[in-house]
Amino acid sequence: MPRYHKLGNIPPKRHTFFKKPDGSFYYEELFGTIGFDGMSSLLYHTQRPTQVKAVVKSYSVEPKIAVAKNMKSLALKGFKVPPINDFLESRKCVLMNNDCHIVLASPKKSLTEYFYKNTDSDEVIFIHEGTGKLRTMLGNIDFEYGDYLVIPRGMIYQIDFDTEDNRLFIVESKHPVYTPKRYRNYFGQHLESSPFCERDLHGPSELETFDEKGEFLLKVKKQDMIHEYIYAAHPFSVVGWDGYNFPYKFSIHDFEPITGRVHQPPPVHQTFETSAFVICSFVPRMYDYHPNAVPAPYNHSNIDSDEVLYYVEGDFMSRKDVEKGQITLHPAGIPHGPHPGTMEKSIGKKETKELAVMVDTFKPLMITEEAIKLQDEDYFKSWLDH
Repeated sequence: MPRYHKLGNIPPKRHTFFKKPDGSFYYEELFGTIGFDGMSSLLYHTQRPTQVKAVVKSYSVEPKIAVAKNMKSLALKGFKVPPINDFLESRKCVLMNNDCHIVLASPKKSLTEYFYKNTDSDEVIFIHEGTGKLRTMLGNIDFEYGDYLVIPRGMIYQIDFDTEDNRLFIVESKHPVYTPKRYRNYFGQHLESSPFCERDLHGPSELETFDEKGEFLLKVKKQDMIHEYIYAAHPFSVVGWDGYNFPYKFSIHDFEPITGRVHQPPPVHQTFETSAFVICSFVPRMYDYHPNAVPAPYNHSNIDSDEVLYYVEGDFMSRKDVEKGQITLHPAGIPHGPHPGTMEKSIGKKETKELAVMVDTFKPLMITEEAIKLQDEDYFKSWLDH
């Protein structure tokens, strides 16, 4: 997302010394991507951000694969994922490939006893249930139901939840996450035809700065391992920063749907993109207005991508027996479409109240052991006439 943001105090010129009121120095850090060629921010710390006292332990969090080569449509009952106190332990990867992990989580407790950094992936956290505050080294972001939290890789963060009732749908991406380039002009500004604009994207607005030494536990994810570090300086030591690489939120409720006289293809719902998959938002909208329009989606074959749909809220006119938090997977190579009778039932309807998040991957997804615990074993038969 090529957009400039600044928070706190910074010197007038980069890479020049910057002094505290007492005459000692702040410490500059480049927080960058794609070597020195991608988006970056310049951070100014009260303490050197490099002070490691100990590496306590390292352990694997690699998902266990149950089905490596899947060719069956699946439905997973996402709300069957049990609530767990610890934020990291609550995260259950259900689908994955070399480009992304698709994760469900129901954390009961806030992430406050340690700090977390994912160096493998950008994270897109969709808030299905819960409210609270994302606290990061670049500032804080309040969140609520329907928010996407986009957290760049390498960002140190904590999360404060207001209650124990939290449901999260998380996509961990090995590739940078951007808003779709077709929504932006050659300067990077969102076009008038885009379903959202910069006004809908909210970066950090509250910077917490700690000038403290001590022992601070930081859990770092790298290559599906968690490494527990003890840092000598508080991780939230940034007094000011500016640049293009920072966390932000976008509410699914701010996505303005694109409609037409006849049914529009799924790319009109696209919200984020990477080089390996896209994320789309299905929101309440008016149906197609051709007098003979069929609002239900036509049958289609996913020849080049696996399609994952996470159901959030509302009545899904093309599906029967849909539950909140349900995930469907329609793998590449076989057609899918409306359940029997739903196409006919949709004719003449004027609007839909559905709310869902879709992930289309360009490489096949593997099924984890956590997914097997949640599956509806007969879903692939649900297109049969009865």
